[in-house]
Amino acid sequence: MRGKLMLFLLPLPLTLPAQTWRPLFNGKDLHGWQMIRTQGRDTFAVEEGAMRTTGAKGMIWYTREKIGNAVLRIVYKMSNPKGNSGVFIRIPDPPKTEGDAIHRGIEVQIDDNDDDWHCTGTLYSITKALARPYKPAGEWNTMEITLSSLRTVVHLNGVLVTDYDGFAEAPPRKHPWEPQRGPRPESGYIGLQAHDERAVIYFKEVSVRPLR
Repeated sequence: MRGKLMLFLLPLPLTLPAQTWRPLFNGKDLHGWQMIRTQGRDTFAVEEGAMRTTGAKGMIWYTREKIGNAVLRIVYKMSNPKGNSGVFIRIPDPPKTEGDAIHRGIEVQIDDNDDDWHCTGTLYSITKALARPYKPAGEWNTMEITLSSLRTVVHLNGVLVTDYDGFAEAPPRKHPWEPQRGPRPESGYIGLQAHDERAVIYFKEVSVRPLR
């Protein structure tokens, strides 16, 4: 009698282990970050475990790596409803001025008062908001920005606000402070904007995880 070939298959796990979030801000100091100052004034400080704007215009950017094909998680709040800030992504080279981030990268806006092309969760002046799910001033908001090749997807507090494939033509610029149009890279440096003196913006978490 011929022997039979027996195959024993090990059961596969029902779910794959989740990728862990890696903090880019340590909650203690600005190690790994570099400020771009205006008129010599610091643009960010650390207070009670959060980065916060100081009232000086400019930005701060993460120097250690370019980020792409990943998800950024930003947890922030505003001191009052007039706050205006943003998260810069896809900056191709180390920025020397805020203009480098604006015109060569992309700004994911933080502003609850402007129109649907310039409000929180949009790619500033490039995409129109699909929703406006921000929480009131003084409460923490969670923004997740997914960078998948040239595609950028933004969720705010779990609600989809932006889904941009990176190829659709942006509307014409209406103001000189709106970003210059043109292609952006798949990966780049990230940064946080310090825009005005009307409100303080606090960032208690800036984390990243690779796409699954």
